[in-house]
Amino acid sequence: RLEEGDMHEGEAGENRGAGANRRERGPDRPSEEKAQGGRRVREVDPREDAVSNEVSSEGSAEVTWIQWFCSLQGNEFFTEVAEDYVQDDFNLTGLGSQVPYYDYALDIILDVETPQDELLTEDQQELVESAAEVLYGLIHARFINTARGMNQMIEKLKRTEFGRCPRVLCEGQAMLPVGRSDVPHKVTVKCFCPKCNDIYLPKSSRKAATDGAYFGTSFPHLVMQAHPELCPQRTKQEYVPRIYGFRVRKMQDS
Repeated sequence: RLEEGDMHEGEAGENRGAGANRRERGPDRPSEEKAQGGRRVREVDPREDAVSNEVSSEGSAEVTWIQWFCSLQGNEFFTEVAEDYVQDDFNLTGLGSQVPYYDYALDIILDVETPQDELLTEDQQELVESAAEVLYGLIHARFINTARGMNQMIEKLKRTEFGRCPRVLCEGQAMLPVGRSDVPHKVTVKCFCPKCNDIYLPKSSRKAATDGAYFGTSFPHLVMQAHPELCPQRTKQEYVPRIYGFRVRKMQDS
């Protein structure tokens, strides 16, 4: 745990790089919090947030941090990780060494309000919030490889929430998110087509900026192994270049 004054301004500036890709809260993102029974609860107008499912008598809605994070624009590829999964230390093995301010970040994800939060400076709070997003992403990469998480992602696949393959000969095959590295801050997320066995950039620039490590390198292939009924027949069709009906000879390497 940090004590007041542990981090100087210079150190905060150096560490802010870990949260360079953090999305700032805009007008449509709830920032007001209140404490209820030791939990952070964000008050949101239900007309502005579709994921709010607990409406209070005052007409406002209460959402958890996980619901809020998954509802942000650009985060549509994420699914909501079950809280009991996050609370199980076994599922988080090894993440403490990968994420700075791990304990604080975990408290944010679980909406836990602690007295130590008041000791954080504004700069430290920004770093902790950035660390929470990284930690959630790494937990998410593990959760979607479980039966429960995989089923949630399959429902999104059936709704084509990850997009369709842009290759014409794949005839609009639904895709799955995949990372090219399991290490955060290396490569952004790509979309894998199980029909042509290739990867593509997401159409949305916001989604394309998401870290690929938050989905991992194995996820879509585990889905196809565990659910062969979802695996489409591989296409053998190839586009053949022709000039006036004659096949164009392949160019020889110069």
